[in-house]
Amino acid sequence: MPVNFPQKQSYDIGDLLKIMELLRGEDGCPWDREQDHHSIRKNFLEETYEVMEAIDKEDSELLKEELGDVLLQIVFHCRMESESGRFDFGDVCDGICKKLIVRHPHVFGDVTVENSGEVIVNWDQIKRQTKGQNTTTETLKSVPAVFPALMRSEKVQHRAAKSGFDYPSLEYAMSDLDSEINELKAAIAEKNQAHVEEELGDLLFAAVNVSRFTQTDAENALARSCEKFIARFEQVENLAVSNGVDMKQASIEELDKLWKQAKMRV
Repeated sequence: MPVNFPQKQSYDIGDLLKIMELLRGEDGCPWDREQDHHSIRKNFLEETYEVMEAIDKEDSELLKEELGDVLLQIVFHCRMESESGRFDFGDVCDGICKKLIVRHPHVFGDVTVENSGEVIVNWDQIKRQTKGQNTTTETLKSVPAVFPALMRSEKVQHRAAKSGFDYPSLEYAMSDLDSEINELKAAIAEKNQAHVEEELGDLLFAAVNVSRFTQTDAENALARSCEKFIARFEQVENLAVSNGVDMKQASIEELDKLWKQAKMRV
């Protein structure tokens, strides 16, 4: 027997909260009732990435749909906590409203700022105070370990730089990158896998430092390089087929020739 829920032309957040309550209820959906925070954790990440894809495509209709999927994840997690009596959706809204008011004293208080740079400085200071962070190390440790490694590296470096711990120029960052390449070569020559992994990590970390000094987003840069590689590989594969070349059997010289042709096209 279907649950009693009104059919409407337009629904709002109250309806979404009620729908989730019904889905998790005794007469609701068996799958929804079985879920916990951990079982749908990955779903939240996937939905967030789909929002990012909609933004990159500049597709408003898709963005509207994907934002709804993210909102569903938020409501889902809030409902679980509400059932346990720890907090509910209203508490989440209350918390973020209070945070925004406290961190915007130039809007809701008597603080005066001249530009967005001063806004960021104030935001960081207030954030450290409200979170009880007394040292820069504490701010570094607060960067979530589950972030993509490039993103985490950039945030850790940026926060460390605010304490004065940073290269004085791009040239210093580039010099460190060169040094890390040499150290990786030495580790490879040693044939020590643990050392290779360590030095490769240091090399990537140094590359992120260069990205900061060139105002380049390392995550976006690598993502675009992946897309470029795929496009060029497609050309290589097409050229191989048209020239009767078996890529698995081809020499490195033959593949390099195809790659150079592909680069001219893409």
